[in-house]
Amino acid sequence: MSLSHTAAEYMLSDALLPDPGGSRAKGLRLELPSDRLLKFVTVGLPLFLVSLAFAREFSTGSQISCFSPTNFTGKQSAYVDTACWDSLIHHGFDTEGHAVTKSLWALKVFPYSLLVVAVLMYMPYLLWRYAAAPALHSDLLFIIDELDKSYNRSVRLVQHMRKVQQASAEPERFWEEYERARRERYFEFPLLERYLTCKQHAHSLAFIYILRNLLLLLFLAATCLYLVFLHLNIFFQDEFSCSIKTGLLQAEPHIPPLIPCKLVFFSVFQLISLSVGGVYILLAPVVIYNALQLCQWDKGLLSVYEMLPAFDLLSRKMLTCPVNDLNVILLFLRANISELTSFGRLNAVSALREATANKEDIDTVVDFMTLLAGLETTKPKHHACVPEADSSARLANGGAPETKPGVEAMGKASRDSLGSA
Repeated sequence: MSLSHTAAEYMLSDALLPDPGGSRAKGLRLELPSDRLLKFVTVGLPLFLVSLAFAREFSTGSQISCFSPTNFTGKQSAYVDTACWDSLIHHGFDTEGHAVTKSLWALKVFPYSLLVVAVLMYMPYLLWRYAAAPALHSDLLFIIDELDKSYNRSVRLVQHMRKVQQASAEPERFWEEYERARRERYFEFPLLERYLTCKQHAHSLAFIYILRNLLLLLFLAATCLYLVFLHLNIFFQDEFSCSIKTGLLQAEPHIPPLIPCKLVFFSVFQLISLSVGGVYILLAPVVIYNALQLCQWDKGLLSVYEMLPAFDLLSRKMLTCPVNDLNVILLFLRANISELTSFGRLNAVSALREATANKEDIDTVVDFMTLLAGLETTKPKHHACVPEADSSARLANGGAPETKPGVEAMGKASRDSLGSA
């Protein structure tokens, strides 16, 4: 018996989670992977393309080339290029022959407008970082710590039950108290469950998260509309007629009224706008998906933690409308699954529970550890009788009361099935 007791003690000691070596506060991720990807692409792409455009501008010089008259000197031709680039006004005639002008200034400010786009795309991230991240950080620290502590408390409870059972002179009374404790829910630690239930009635994190995605979707749509406007009105006109007969040059007879000019980097601007617009259109469904994540519960994570005492949000159907702070916290718990040391243990216990022959007798990790530690094999067989009403009915019919198979046999069968699993 001493060897079995020692083996059980070693098994329970190994089942305890080690204390975290460092602070969890630095390792927590306060952004979902999809949100991090969106921030990187929506902010980084326009900055990258604008930097390439500026680098090419600085390396090649002028962005415009005007066909100056042959009698112009080199300095006069350079003046024409500079004056036409500064004005960027197309002079033409309508169908009736009237002179009309069209401003092309949007081409000149296009690189700077992409810088504004990058700043706008960063605004939803700033909203989340300063309005929601601090509260979410404290919630995650508390919940992760409590989940791991609840698992350790369950293992320590089984260790204490072993000591009480070994020191008890009346095994029957010990098992009576054990069954009464299960009926009266003594093994439960309701602080975490009540805290999570309260989070179902809070909506601040969910509101900020939805607002963040709506703002990002709005900015994406506005940017795409802006690029469509540029293409329809400006980006199909790479040549224009420029007039420099203004000011002191207005009375000069040798200066032609209109000088044809061509935009050198017009194709580059077209390529940049098409790249930004195409990528932003592809990212719009990702933003919508992020917002719609709050429309369903992450029941996979909850089902694993159903093995903990007092964590029966699913089995007791305590989940309400998923658009609340609890669902946001569950999403970020899934993103920080590496910080949940207890998740791997409980996931393994849940898988082994499904493989046991009598899985209906294992409700929590306490029951599972009790079975593994060999406590079930010491339970008196007469405690596994059928309910009183059924046995009295059978006695009234002249039959003998039917009992469940011995718990010792059940424990052995369950442990054998665990070994085969």
